[in-house]
Formats: sequence, structure tokens, C-alpha cells
Amino acid sequence: MRRSMLCGAVAVGLAAGLAISTGAWAQAAWVAPAAEKARKNPVAHGKKAEEQGEKVAKVNCVSCHGAKGKGDGAAAAALNPKPADWTSKKVQDETDGSLFWKISNGRGAMPPWKHLPENERWAVVHFIRSVKGK
Repeated sequence: MRRSMLCGAVAVGLAAGLAISTGAWAQAAWVAPAAEKARKNPVAHGKKAEEQGEKVAKVNCVSCHGAKGKGDGAAAAALNPKPADWTSKKVQDETDGSLFWKISNGRGAMPPWKHLPENERWAVVHFIRSVKGK
């Protein structure tokens, strides 16, 4: 009995900690500043840029966003809010600058990726565009 009570208390504590660390409480809309929204992608669009972005995404983004960018990666089950579905109209309607800003700065469980070279982050934006409707 004592052991089960202790295990229950530990489970509740872990769940509360996970809820706090993953931002389980409501978050305001995630909107990039106007100047960032207006930024244009300096990396030329094309197969090479999409492939570079896919390579970067496979290393850094798949665990949460999934192999096809649907927000269904292995870690997504433990996250609230859930990772963005890159194939969705909502994400596809974002400007390149807005996506770049979000990738760079992160929020909540989404880490900032500023340590990646800018051209790699812009290439990820091209890759996100390439999964539209898939």
C-alpha cells in the first residue's frame, strides 16, 4: 500500500512537471513581429534548397514534427500544445519570414534553432513549403 501511494505521488508529480515544462496551459497565438513576417527568403528556391532543408529537418525536427511534417513525431505524444503540422493550411499560409522567425526563436517545448546557420534555417522553410498537401 505504502509503495503504491509513493508511486502514485511520483506519477502525479511527474505529470505536473511535464505539463508545466511543455506549456500545457493555454498559450497566446504565436505571431511573428511585423518586420520578421516581411522578411524574404534569401536562399534560392529549388530542389537543392528543399533537399538541404529536409536533411536539416531529419536531424533536428523529426522527433516532434514527424518524418512527413504532420506534427506526429515520437515526442509529440508528450507535448501540449502539439507540434505544428507543416502540411496544414495554417502553416502554409505563414510567410517565409514568419516561419524563419519561429524556427529561430522557438517557444515553449519548441527550442530555438539560432545555433544553426541562417541558410540552413531558410532551407528548412523551403522544405516546409515542399510538404504542402502531402
